[in-house]
Amino acid sequence: MSITKRAAACAVAAVAMSAFGLAAPQASAVDGPTAKVTLAAKASAKTKSIVESNPQAAAAAATVCGAGYTKIIVAERLPDARRYATVYVYTNGTTTGPNYYDKPTCGVLHNETGSAQSMGIRLSDNYTATADDEDFGTFSTYAGPVRQKKGYCGDVYSYMKMSGRVVVDHVITVGACN
Repeated sequence: MSITKRAAACAVAAVAMSAFGLAAPQASAVDGPTAKVTLAAKASAKTKSIVESNPQAAAAAATVCGAGYTKIIVAERLPDARRYATVYVYTNGTTTGPNYYDKPTCGVLHNETGSAQSMGIRLSDNYTATADDEDFGTFSTYAGPVRQKKGYCGDVYSYMKMSGRVVVDHVITVGACN
């Protein structure tokens, strides 16, 4: 995402989310209102709990991914209850290949600290020939979106550094895979 586009998206989202009174992931200017999200059938109990405790934040993060990415697969507070960041991974519910797991995915790492941090997100699929999609830099709101065409059984890597020390360095599998 270009710096100009990211700045515009952040400005619009900050205004939109202030109406909720939340520090939630930012919506993109081109995506309009916050999306309504549903839980993937195989979402973990932890993901369900996070989404149910703050559905507006999960929906706002989905808008960053764009139209159609409304089925949430993963939501995880990082590194733990201290919650410096929350990673969200969505699918749009379609299938892009012959296998059940060939589903498009999109990930966003939301910065929960209230100030710009060195952070990033990397999304890989379950195929070795596909390049990872990543977004690393210094962000005040979120890193991403990152996408994979067949990412359901891939991994999402989240990273954050604060005041010179790594506070998030985490990998989780996307989806309930064998």
